[in-house]
Amino acid sequence: QVQLVESGGGLVQAGGSLRLSCAASGRTISSYAMGWFRQTPGKEREFVAAITWGGFGTDYADSVKGRFTISRDNAKRTEYLQMNSLKPEDTAVYYCAAGQKFSRLANDFGSWGQGIQVTVSA
Repeated sequence: QVQLVESGGGLVQAGGSLRLSCAASGRTISSYAMGWFRQTPGKEREFVAAITWGGFGTDYADSVKGRFTISRDNAKRTEYLQMNSLKPEDTAVYYCAAGQKFSRLANDFGSWGQGIQVTVSA
Protein backbone atom coordinates (compact mmCIF):
# COMPACT_ATOMS: atom_id res chain seq x y z
CA GLN A 1 0.00 0.00 0.00
CA VAL A 2 1.14 3.53 -0.69
CA GLN A 3 0.14 6.59 1.32
CA LEU A 4 -0.79 9.72 -0.61
CA VAL A 5 -1.05 13.36 0.50
CA GLU A 6 -2.38 16.14 -1.72
CA SER A 7 -1.33 19.79 -1.56
CA GLY A 8 -1.73 22.96 -3.59
CA GLY A 9 -5.46 23.47 -3.45
CA GLY A 10 -7.22 26.68 -2.55
CA LEU A 11 -9.33 29.53 -3.88
CA VAL A 12 -8.76 30.99 -7.33
CA GLN A 13 -10.72 33.22 -9.69
CA ALA A 14 -12.17 31.87 -12.89
CA GLY A 15 -9.53 31.80 -15.60
CA GLY A 16 -6.76 31.28 -13.10
CA SER A 17 -4.44 28.36 -12.48
CA LEU A 18 -3.51 25.98 -9.70
CA ARG A 19 -1.09 23.09 -9.48
CA LEU A 20 -1.96 20.17 -7.26
CA SER A 21 0.74 17.88 -5.96
CA CYS A 22 0.41 14.40 -4.55
CA ALA A 23 3.30 13.10 -2.46
CA ALA A 24 3.60 9.37 -1.94
CA SER A 25 5.20 7.48 0.90
CA GLY A 26 5.52 3.83 1.71
CA ARG A 27 6.00 1.73 -1.36
CA THR A 28 7.51 3.25 -4.49
CA ILE A 29 4.96 4.58 -6.97
CA SER A 30 7.00 3.72 -10.03
CA SER A 31 4.98 0.55 -10.66
CA TYR A 32 1.59 2.20 -10.13
CA ALA A 33 -0.72 4.01 -12.46
CA MET A 34 -1.77 7.30 -10.89
CA GLY A 35 -4.92 9.33 -11.21
CA TRP A 36 -6.90 12.35 -10.11
CA PHE A 37 -10.58 12.33 -9.27
CA ARG A 38 -12.90 14.99 -7.92
CA GLN A 39 -16.13 15.05 -5.97
CA THR A 40 -18.80 17.59 -5.13
CA PRO A 41 -21.47 17.19 -2.43
CA GLY A 42 -24.18 14.75 -3.38
CA LYS A 43 -22.34 13.45 -6.43
CA GLU A 44 -20.19 10.42 -7.12
CA ARG A 45 -16.44 10.70 -7.41
CA GLU A 46 -15.61 11.77 -10.96
CA PHE A 47 -12.60 10.83 -13.06
CA VAL A 48 -10.36 13.75 -13.99
CA ALA A 49 -7.07 12.35 -15.35
CA ALA A 50 -4.78 9.34 -15.22
CA ILE A 51 -1.18 8.58 -16.11
CA THR A 52 0.65 5.31 -16.70
CA TRP A 53 3.41 4.10 -14.42
CA GLY A 54 6.14 5.42 -16.72
CA GLY A 55 4.33 8.63 -17.57
CA PHE A 56 4.12 7.84 -21.27
CA GLY A 57 0.38 7.52 -21.42
CA THR A 58 -2.28 9.94 -20.17
CA ASP A 59 -6.05 10.13 -20.23
CA TYR A 60 -8.37 13.03 -19.47
CA ALA A 61 -12.04 13.57 -18.90
CA ASP A 62 -13.57 15.55 -21.73
CA SER A 63 -14.47 18.34 -19.32
CA VAL A 64 -10.82 19.08 -18.53
CA LYS A 65 -9.06 18.10 -21.76
CA GLY A 66 -6.88 20.93 -23.04
CA ARG A 67 -6.95 22.74 -19.69
CA PHE A 68 -5.47 20.23 -17.22
CA THR A 69 -2.16 18.37 -17.46
CA ILE A 70 -1.23 15.34 -15.39
CA SER A 71 2.41 14.46 -14.82
CA ARG A 72 4.59 12.52 -12.43
CA ASP A 73 8.13 12.40 -11.12
CA ASN A 74 8.82 8.89 -9.89
CA ALA A 75 12.18 9.86 -8.41
CA LYS A 76 10.40 12.40 -6.21
CA ARG A 77 7.43 10.06 -5.64
CA THR A 78 5.13 12.87 -6.67
CA GLU A 79 2.23 13.27 -9.03
CA TYR A 80 0.98 16.63 -10.31
CA LEU A 81 -2.13 18.13 -11.82
CA GLN A 82 -1.64 21.47 -13.53
CA MET A 83 -5.01 23.16 -13.86
CA ASN A 84 -5.33 26.14 -16.20
CA SER A 85 -8.30 28.20 -17.37
CA LEU A 86 -10.22 27.14 -14.30
CA LYS A 87 -13.99 27.41 -14.28
CA PRO A 88 -16.46 27.60 -11.38
CA GLU A 89 -17.66 24.10 -12.32
CA ASP A 90 -14.16 22.78 -11.50
CA THR A 91 -14.90 23.50 -7.85
CA ALA A 92 -14.63 20.21 -5.95
CA VAL A 93 -12.57 18.17 -3.55
CA TYR A 94 -9.74 16.65 -5.58
CA TYR A 95 -8.29 13.25 -4.74
CA CYS A 96 -5.12 11.61 -6.01
CA ALA A 97 -5.05 7.87 -6.37
CA ALA A 98 -2.68 5.02 -7.16
CA GLY A 99 -3.53 1.64 -8.61
CA GLN A 100 -2.32 -1.36 -10.54
CA LYS A 101 -4.39 -0.51 -13.61
CA PHE A 102 -4.42 2.50 -15.93
CA SER A 103 -8.11 3.24 -15.76
CA ARG A 104 -10.91 5.77 -15.44
CA LEU A 105 -12.68 3.71 -12.80
CA ALA A 106 -12.30 4.65 -9.14
CA ASN A 107 -12.59 0.99 -8.16
CA ASP A 108 -9.34 0.24 -10.01
CA PHE A 109 -7.38 2.50 -7.65
CA GLY A 110 -6.57 1.00 -4.27
CA SER A 111 -4.78 3.90 -2.59
CA TRP A 112 -6.28 7.35 -2.06
CA GLY A 113 -5.27 10.66 -0.60
CA GLN A 114 -7.46 12.48 1.90
CA GLY A 115 -8.61 15.04 -0.68
CA ILE A 116 -8.02 18.75 -1.07
CA GLN A 117 -10.49 21.55 -1.76
CA VAL A 118 -10.31 23.56 -4.96
CA THR A 119 -12.71 26.50 -5.21
CA VAL A 120 -13.06 28.59 -8.35
CA SER A 121 -14.95 31.84 -7.95
CA ALA A 122 -16.85 33.43 -10.81
